[in-house]
Amino acid sequence: MKTIPALLMAGLVAFSAGSFAEDHAAAALEHAQAAAAKGKEGNSDALVEHAGMALEHALAGAIVSKGKAKNHLEAASKELEEAIDHGNLKHADKATEHTQAAIEHIKAGAK
Repeated sequence: MKTIPALLMAGLVAFSAGSFAEDHAAAALEHAQAAAAKGKEGNSDALVEHAGMALEHALAGAIVSKGKAKNHLEAASKELEEAIDHGNLKHADKATEHTQAAIEHIKAGAK
């Protein structure tokens, strides 16, 4: 009798992890796109702010993801770190390139 509730809990936890990963990926994408838009405007400070938020969500999503999605979120995180580094140096063009690469990884992981 105890196995049924245990199985239900295990299923719920597995479903929740996938849902959390999708939520984090969606938030990472939203902030990465905002960062890219600010970078195209030449606004390095705003790019860094949004890229930082995207990085937090990409890392959180990578923790609960598996397989291809995890690999792409980890790659996106590396690109976002580069974007932040270049943005802090006021290299908006290079920061935007890395942000665009992160966006592609986040989208690829969601497929």
